[in-house]
Amino acid sequence: MKTKAVQGLFRHALAAVLGLSFLALFAACGDSEETAGEDAEVDRVVKIGHVGPLTGPIAHLGRDSENGVKLALEEANAAGLVIGGEKIRFEMVSEDDEGNPQKGAVVAHKIVDAGVVGVIGHLYSDTTIPASKIYFDAGIAQISPSATNVDYTNQGYETAFRVIANDAQQGTVLGDFAVKKLNARRIAVIDDRSAYGKGLADQFEVAARAAGGKVITREFTDTTKTDFTAILTRIKGMHPDLVFCGCLDSQTGPMMKQFKNLGLTAFFLSGDGSQTKQFLTLAGDAAEGAYASSPGVPLDKMPGGPAFTEKYENTFKQEIQLYAPYAYDATNTLIAAIQQAGATDPEVYLPVLANIEHEGVSGNVRFEEKGDIRGGSISLYRVVNGQWGYIETLGGGS
Repeated sequence: MKTKAVQGLFRHALAAVLGLSFLALFAACGDSEETAGEDAEVDRVVKIGHVGPLTGPIAHLGRDSENGVKLALEEANAAGLVIGGEKIRFEMVSEDDEGNPQKGAVVAHKIVDAGVVGVIGHLYSDTTIPASKIYFDAGIAQISPSATNVDYTNQGYETAFRVIANDAQQGTVLGDFAVKKLNARRIAVIDDRSAYGKGLADQFEVAARAAGGKVITREFTDTTKTDFTAILTRIKGMHPDLVFCGCLDSQTGPMMKQFKNLGLTAFFLSGDGSQTKQFLTLAGDAAEGAYASSPGVPLDKMPGGPAFTEKYENTFKQEIQLYAPYAYDATNTLIAAIQQAGATDPEVYLPVLANIEHEGVSGNVRFEEKGDIRGGSISLYRVVNGQWGYIETLGGGS
């Protein structure tokens, strides 16, 4: 009896296992059919990478850039592109570099290993520059929608491109504007020691001195600080006409509050990292009167700006922060090069990308020999009644 009972239990257990195995197999077949259904109309999935700060104090800029890439890829997929006789579906592989150079290098390796054919990013110069060597070694295109430090394209990597004016162009416009338009003679300069902040401040200082201004002090902070009272107190005692800050909005916003609280009456001027809605939010009423620059022309003056704004806001139910149109243009420029080359292989499309001419939302995208945008322009703004008011656009030659 005991033996028969054990045998019976064994038979029941075996039946249960076989039944579960059959169900698992059936479920697996169902999953395969569903996945196959998703890609049934395409011959190949092509991965395009995006890297930016998706968490941390400048995540609003990284998400904005990511949305620009996402929108471009959705439109390309809706068009049903055929490359080299194959119907292609693009897929975004997005990674968070946290705005940290070390993390940027780690995720650059990760995104290369994922098999992307090109990368849109990184957002911040500090992460873009170290990552560029990794993409160069892998032989894939990297198009930054926002990194402005001149060193990025000065390394000689034929894989490195940007669709936005660099710090040499931006710093020159800012230095001239400070001295020639605002009549500032005594100038204090602050930077956050980052590749972006220091790079822009260096270029500004050279241009301001050349225009006849005197830099009375150069002060330093780091990207983690939000209390600048000691620095601003020292600067106030030197009686500057203008304070220039090479920092992002997560710092210049709080800085403006402290600036006004200390009774500083000098002009305040910064670069594209401050010409954002987030700066207005963080600075509050203290933002009034602040000046900043931004590469390109205002969104409403871009050739495709109004239409892009409508698409973006309808899709994501939020306003554009800053770099979304450039990320969108960078993605579409990469896709245009792939289409013209008739191949997704970087060895084939990279020479085409280097000589591309693409009409984007922000204007005509063409690259100089090093990979910089050709004819990059810079616009200047001032906060009036709580909003960034456009002043003028300089540069933009062919």
